[in-house]
Amino acid sequence: MTDEMDAVVERVRERVEPDDDERARLESVVEELTARAEAAVADLPVEADVVLAGSTARETWLAGERDVDLFIRLPPDLDREQLREYGLTVGHAVVDGREEYAEHPYVVGELDGFGVDVVPCYALDDATEIRSAVDRTPFHTRYVRDRLDRERASDVRVTKQFFTGIGVYGSDLRTRGFSGYLTELLVLEYGGFRELLAAAADWHPPVRLDPRDHGTETFDDALVVIDPTDPGRNVAAVLSTTNLARVQHFARDLLTDPRETLFDRPERDPVDDERVRERFADRGTTPMALCLTVPNVVDDQLWPQLRRSLSGIAGELDRRGFDVFRSDALAQPHESDVERVDSGETDPTEGRAVVLLFELAVPERPRVERHEGPPAHVGDHAQSFVESYAGDDAYGPFLEGNRYVVERERQFTTARAFLESDALLDVALGAVIERSLAGESDLLVGAELGQLAEPFGTQLARYLDPTIRR
Repeated sequence: MTDEMDAVVERVRERVEPDDDERARLESVVEELTARAEAAVADLPVEADVVLAGSTARETWLAGERDVDLFIRLPPDLDREQLREYGLTVGHAVVDGREEYAEHPYVVGELDGFGVDVVPCYALDDATEIRSAVDRTPFHTRYVRDRLDRERASDVRVTKQFFTGIGVYGSDLRTRGFSGYLTELLVLEYGGFRELLAAAADWHPPVRLDPRDHGTETFDDALVVIDPTDPGRNVAAVLSTTNLARVQHFARDLLTDPRETLFDRPERDPVDDERVRERFADRGTTPMALCLTVPNVVDDQLWPQLRRSLSGIAGELDRRGFDVFRSDALAQPHESDVERVDSGETDPTEGRAVVLLFELAVPERPRVERHEGPPAHVGDHAQSFVESYAGDDAYGPFLEGNRYVVERERQFTTARAFLESDALLDVALGAVIERSLAGESDLLVGAELGQLAEPFGTQLARYLDPTIRR
């Protein structure tokens, strides 16, 4: 088995390791970008410097990846508006690109087939002094670069490919997986890809790792990796419990049955409208989909609000007796919107189509619902309950055992009626979703969900066939 595992890892290593020509092309592009950035920085009225960051700087990028991150470090006494102004000035001098927004704007462009991000940050002496999240990145780059030799960097590449293959690579708030930095720290902690696999297969969360033994905070996360550059930060804070469990499952799977297919994420053929209707009908559930258009915001702004809204509505449906079998959020990819905006095919203000999908085991309830009151012996509280329903259009109050009970009229007898009512806006929702629901939205029920196959066929394929079998 060891020989078989070694053979699989070596084949993957050959795929993900950049060759000499790719390294030379990258080096040439980095030299050109750095020269442009340094020339632009020299024209600023403040002292600043240029730092190569990310996987390119840490020698952990995968073959075929064409991304370069340049950080423009500016004096910490600048206010945010000055940081923005100087950062964008340099960014636009480096590449002819567009502005994107995180905590503050940065410039995204392209040179010779390489994607380029030019990001302003503050030049600080210590990562604990950061004023924005991007200020940490140069510290992360220096820490990893000082400790990662070529062999371990190659193991990082293999690990990244494995995490990509099983769908857990990426710390964006849609994926909630493993960032590049977290992956690098784990390989450093355990000494290699195979060693990390063996450890992950045997993890019993919560797991806490502290590479420098300097952590100052406690965390409730299932995986805690204290940032070596910041004792108060968990590098794995964004990681979902599901994605941690996926790593454990597939680590055991790979160690038991080594195969290269686990390093490639399987393609899903999109389902058509007929298939959507058939699959939901076969399941015998009642699917309902709230369809709306939200502002064209980036995923890291949209997905936390989608999840909050999905959870809030599903919880309210359950409380009202419409048992939610499963739920999910679907969203038009932001990346495709950006491409179409750039090509002039669409207005960037037209928004993104999203769907909140609820699959119900019980779509309709009786006209009355049972409501239990206090025991008869609690005195004033019991009397208050009885009086509150005096003259009310309800059955009771009556005693059942030692408790008062009323059977009162249900506000909504169908889930559809609730989802189409203003009461939906009383649920805990994300602000963007709430505003969109208060405007125009559509509710699809049952076979009507076939209409979603055209824009969301691939996402629906994953929903209708959820599996870890590979």
